[in-house]
Amino acid sequence: MPFEGRFRAHARSGVVGGPGDWHGPWNPEIPAGRYSTHTPRWVRLWLPVLISFFVQVPNVFFDWQGGGGRQLQPTAATPAELLPALALALVGPLALIGARRFPGPVVAVVAAAAGVDLLLAGDSDGPPYIAFAFAIGSAIVRGARIWAWVSIAVTWVSTIALSAVVGLVWQPWRIAGTTVGILLIVGAAEGLRTRREQRKQFESTIASRRQSELQAERVRIARELHDVLAHSLSQINVQAGVGLHLMDKQPEKAAAALASIKETSKTALDEVRSVLGVLRAEGGADPSAPLVPEPDLSRLPGLAASVTSQGIDVTLVDELSDVPQAVQLAIYRIVQESLTNVVRHAHARSVRVTLTHDESSYSIVVTDDGTGPAAGGDHAGGRGLLGMHERAELLGGTLDAGPLPTGGFRVTATIPKKEALP
Repeated sequence: MPFEGRFRAHARSGVVGGPGDWHGPWNPEIPAGRYSTHTPRWVRLWLPVLISFFVQVPNVFFDWQGGGGRQLQPTAATPAELLPALALALVGPLALIGARRFPGPVVAVVAAAAGVDLLLAGDSDGPPYIAFAFAIGSAIVRGARIWAWVSIAVTWVSTIALSAVVGLVWQPWRIAGTTVGILLIVGAAEGLRTRREQRKQFESTIASRRQSELQAERVRIARELHDVLAHSLSQINVQAGVGLHLMDKQPEKAAAALASIKETSKTALDEVRSVLGVLRAEGGADPSAPLVPEPDLSRLPGLAASVTSQGIDVTLVDELSDVPQAVQLAIYRIVQESLTNVVRHAHARSVRVTLTHDESSYSIVVTDDGTGPAAGGDHAGGRGLLGMHERAELLGGTLDAGPLPTGGFRVTATIPKKEALP
């Protein structure tokens, strides 16, 4: 199963994740931008320039003539008169080339050129100074909103005021139409800017959630490896000591200890390969990794027997039935880590494991009669105890661990039933 799919399977089962985790279908191409609707960069840069050029520059050399129908006729202006008009027509398209890096100054320059063009055109008809629309959109979308609004206000008010000074009279409908047109352009640019910000926020959220998923998967793998290795290596260490001690006096028991070491190490290797197999292949799990089923409550008697073989009397009281697989795994790992700590640190003669339930929760209690937490031991707050806390909390439960007043140590975990959750 691929890495992402395997994580989601654990998340749905309740092993990994919490209320804020991502459970939707995941496609790694989304944060990579492969499904992005971005227009190519060269199009966004050069298309406004070309449109502005071909709309405004030809208007310098041709005039719209009235009559029975509107016709485009060559202008009668002299070259000396055409040169300033051509320069004014070129200001907008050329300024738009720098709109990506300097959107604010560009909209100010183009706004001034548009105002001059409007004053020179007077009452004559012709295409609008379209570069101004592109400059407004570019400034607003790229964050220079103050530049855009100030440029629009100053240019429009100045143009109307100067037209009154020079005696240029405009029809009210033309003033209203121009104002509405500018407002429509501003509204469209603001909408595009809002959409772009929402898209960036969405991509950022997706990338953040993916990173959270990967981190949660790393934590899960680390927790599984710790539980497997800590328990197995503790057993191997104890059995190796027994074998060495009895090698000469009781060789048959030494052989049994070696056989136990062989079986424990084989099981541990299979579990480790199963956990790490998902990391070995780029597209998914390593096909050579064994398919080891996740531990459940049926393996608790074998776990208790492995500890009993090391000289510690284990009493297992299991009153659970019909337990979800995710909860079974958490219970097994909590009991496993507790027994591992008993073997490594408690110096106990006996330990009692009690699994019960009521209408709302499952209860796990592991009590030993040892000497309590050793200095620097895991009972004192090591990674094993932290892992037990994490397993309980991921399922909405709690875990308490501490020494008993009469000696020994007790681990108590409570995991709520799914149907009892609010």
